Parts: sequence; structure tokens; C-alpha cells
Amino acid sequence: MTIKAYVYDAYGTLFDVHSVTEKAESLFKSYGKEISEEWRKKQVEYFMLHQLTQRYIPFSEITRNALLYTLKKLSLTCKEDALNQLMGAYLELKTYDEVHETLEKLYQREVKQIVFSNGTNDMLKPLVKNRKLDRFLDVLSVDDVKHYKPAPAAYSYAHEMLGVNRDEILFMSSNFWDITGAASYGFKTAWINRAKLPMDLLCIKPDFEFSNLSELLKHETKRPSR
Repeated sequence: MTIKAYVYDAYGTLFDVHSVTEKAESLFKSYGKEISEEWRKKQVEYFMLHQLTQRYIPFSEITRNALLYTLKKLSLTCKEDALNQLMGAYLELKTYDEVHETLEKLYQREVKQIVFSNGTNDMLKPLVKNRKLDRFLDVLSVDDVKHYKPAPAAYSYAHEMLGVNRDEILFMSSNFWDITGAASYGFKTAWINRAKLPMDLLCIKPDFEFSNLSELLKHETKRPSR
């Protein structure tokens, strides 16, 4: 197998979405973890529903709406300044421990790497730059085509922009719904199973399953078995 492009999902794969817990806790004591978990759950639900109903709005709006819902559900009053601080936390998400080193080593091997996300460019580019990953990664957003992953049109856009065959792209995500979409489209896939979850029963199996991104370095040239 010759892989010509490595494509990473952003949220949950490179960046820990639950690193917003610290900011949430500082603003709403004893609610940080609950805010983070409900916020992410609602965020995913909202973009899925917007895609299914063909009512696209940018991910930044979805993220804000999901946060507003979360605070309302928890009966928490939030002033505009606090709301902006929480939204700003998405531009400062922490990377997982092995991410920087892995991307740097692949960059040294002259492997093409992009982050392809449901996030908007104004969310992704500052985040990638803030975490000093902009030297290794190009940024690609579904906002350019107004279709959220896991819709086939989203992966088709990434495929077109990369300009290589489908099976020459290795797509990586910690979200199994994303793996399902990418594999269905025809990309090679690697599920980054950080939480050690059982595989979803969706008639799809990834080509690889890694516990973190560093395992990619060990398996980079191996042909997957099906």
C-alpha cells in the first residue's frame, strides 16, 4: 500500500475537546466536566441534524448554539464575557501528548499531512497555529463546500483537493462515525481509539486501529489486512 496523503480529523483526534473543562470549571465551579461533556454531545448532534435536514450553518454557530443549550439545561446563567471565554477555549484546545512529535517525524519523511474537519477555517487555523502545528499541516474545512462529515460530499471535497487516488489517502479519526463515512467513501482508515471503546456495529471495519497517533509511525508502511 502506497499512502500519499495523511488526513487527520481535528476534534478528538489531534485536539482534546475536553480540555475546555478547565475554563468551564473556572467560570462555573463544579460544573466543568458536565459542561464539557454535554457541550460536545450536543455539538455532534446539531451538525448531524443540520446535515440530514440540509440546513447548513457554520460549525462556529453550531458550537455556540450547543454551548447555549448546555448552559440552559444546567440552569447556569452566563454573561456575554463568560460565553466568549468558553468559545475562545476552542481556539486553545490542547493537543494529545504524542501529536506534535508524530506529525513532526512524518513531516521529516516528507509525507503530505492535512487536518480535515467540520470546524470552520476561523476556528481551525488559529488553533493549529497556536499549537505550533502549522509547519506540518495544511488545513481543510468542510465549510468550503457546506457539507458536514460524514456526508460523502465532504470526503469528496478532500479527495478532490488532495488530487490522489482514494486508496492512497489514510484518514484518521477518533470518532467512529467519521471512520464510517471515510471508509464508505473509499479512503483507507485508521481509528484512533483513545478511549479503548468497542467497535461500533456499522458493517464497517477500519484498516487500522491505534490507541494513539504514535502507533502510526510503526505501521506506516504495512499493508492492512481485511
